[in-house]
Amino acid sequence: MKRIFNFILLLLFFLFPTGRLIAQADSLDIKIGQMIIFGFYGTTINPQDPVYKAVKEGKVGSILIYRRNIASTNTTIRLKKLVDDFQAVAPIPLFVSIDQEGGLVNRFDSLAGFPSMPSALFLGEKNDTAVTTTYSNNIASTLVAAGINLNYAPVLDLHNPACPVIGARRRAFSSSPVIVAKHAGQVIKSHNSYQVHTIVKHFPGHGNSTTDSHFGVADVTKTWKKEELEPYRLLIQKGLVEAVMTAHIVNKKLDPSGLPATLSKAIITGLLRDSLGFDGPVFSDDMMMQAISSHYGLEESVLLALQAGVDVLMFSNNIKGVAKYSPASIHKAIKTLVIKGKISLNQINRSYNRIMKMKQRWPLSG
Repeated sequence: MKRIFNFILLLLFFLFPTGRLIAQADSLDIKIGQMIIFGFYGTTINPQDPVYKAVKEGKVGSILIYRRNIASTNTTIRLKKLVDDFQAVAPIPLFVSIDQEGGLVNRFDSLAGFPSMPSALFLGEKNDTAVTTTYSNNIASTLVAAGINLNYAPVLDLHNPACPVIGARRRAFSSSPVIVAKHAGQVIKSHNSYQVHTIVKHFPGHGNSTTDSHFGVADVTKTWKKEELEPYRLLIQKGLVEAVMTAHIVNKKLDPSGLPATLSKAIITGLLRDSLGFDGPVFSDDMMMQAISSHYGLEESVLLALQAGVDVLMFSNNIKGVAKYSPASIHKAIKTLVIKGKISLNQINRSYNRIMKMKQRWPLSG
């Protein structure tokens, strides 16, 4: 009997990587892990890094790439090696994500030997989908060569030059919702052709804000317009929206309580899911931005975001002046909420299923 048992264990070892055995042994930990995205430091693997350890344990399901992770020489090869080393230990293939919009939001800048990419506003002003296709194909092919499979783009906000974080940085295609949807749709199609996932942002509209939510509360109650929802409606109806990123803006027209959109059930569940009919994964913008971190404690912000309908929580460790979190503390905070009954297992399962459906659309590992 003992020989048979040992044979079965040996067979399982060869049939399933160790991580996948762990995944089946502790599914709640794995499911929660899929709901967490983390940023890390370095251009090579550090086995002692808390993010690497959490990925290996299945307690982080996605990672963020910043300029700090991109080596100055042999850039693509070294980044691909870094990504592959993370993927090799992950129980479930990772989303490897980046903000690569073009223009000023460009992690693959010319200093690292990459071609420069124009801004969204440049493409919107050209208003030629052939031009947009050329540049968005360049972005998608650059990402896939480096092992990156998810881009936080395109921006669906409307252009207002007075907005310090969107318009002033030329990140929106146009002030016209139709033009925004036209070119954003093409960006999505280009990424799809290279099997790179996209996340549209920043719901329900950040383009008319007068302040930057990286540094504090951005209240758009007096400036937000209903037409800011139109690009979302158009692209959701066409089936082009895979995932949506929330904004940390306050909009009392949509939620009189004054909760930031990321923490607002009225906005995420009521408006995005129920009214606009979107049922894919909802990703938070960075939970470490000061619109959230300066006004809400960790457990409170995590609880409110999950209750609002957010499926994936982002922690960049990239905001100056904000205390860094560990992956273990985030995972523990979510698990504690489940144990206390504040977040149901059904909700965890819904989020997990949405994430896995998106991950299974294309192969993610390198």
